Amino acid sequence: MEPTWSERVHAALKRLPVERFRNPPPAVAVLRLAGPIGGFGPYRGGLTLARLAPAIARAFATPGLKAVALAINSPGGAPVQSALIAARIRALADEKKLPVLAFCEDVAASGGYWLACAADEIVCDASSILGSIGVISSGFGFHELIERIGVRRRLYTAGEKKSLLDPFKPESPEDEARLRAVQGEIHAEFVAWVRARRGARLRDDDATLFSGEFWTGRRAVALGLADAIGDLRGTLRARFGEKVKLRLVPTERRGFLSRLSPPGAAPASGWADDVVVAAEARALWARYGI
Repeated sequence: MEPTWSERVHAALKRLPVERFRNPPPAVAVLRLAGPIGGFGPYRGGLTLARLAPAIARAFATPGLKAVALAINSPGGAPVQSALIAARIRALADEKKLPVLAFCEDVAASGGYWLACAADEIVCDASSILGSIGVISSGFGFHELIERIGVRRRLYTAGEKKSLLDPFKPESPEDEARLRAVQGEIHAEFVAWVRARRGARLRDDDATLFSGEFWTGRRAVALGLADAIGDLRGTLRARFGEKVKLRLVPTERRGFLSRLSPPGAAPASGWADDVVVAAEARALWARYGI
């Protein structure tokens, strides 16, 4: 592969008779993966591959790298986006032959733990929340309410199984069985990913590790779901020396029009959409007491 422009500049600087150019301090790119995973509206989206792909590419293209660090603080979300982001990180790590270290902050659970497993090593705080290797779906049933207030549901489909778990009609055993089958397939993919990435480091039986339960960081280390207790700066300084340079890679760039709006300005989609987005994100964090 042809070297990038920044790699060519880095190589040229090393030929200059200046010590800091010839022998630069070690560098680690830091990529923050914070927030729920998946699409949560056009203006306040969660972590998706479409949003993160440029930042991931920049992280691995940083010249003179010794490693890439993932600073993870996520309660999970969409399994597909979790898998896509993790796969892109692994593809670039293998291509560039760079080690990846994950640092779990408050939460790296469910899809957040899926992302952590993209790393070669997982470091967490003793009180971090890790695990939740499972799949969850939730909803409401309103059929008794609408009957009580005299509302009739009118629903037309082409395809007899199109209205899976419609909240305005009674739940059927067939619908529940179909949903559980889908959940089982997704769970199997999650389990296979964790086994592939953690391998012999796992120290308990499948019934415990893959039950959907979550644990503190210290317990996660004992179970083999993480490797050590520590923090990003201290661990990287111990690993690469006191002079290591931590290069934070921005995960999003605000466009010209968005910069004209004050921070926190309501998006054009309106306050009602904001409330729904905030409620969805809040529910993900609340699952872990955060």
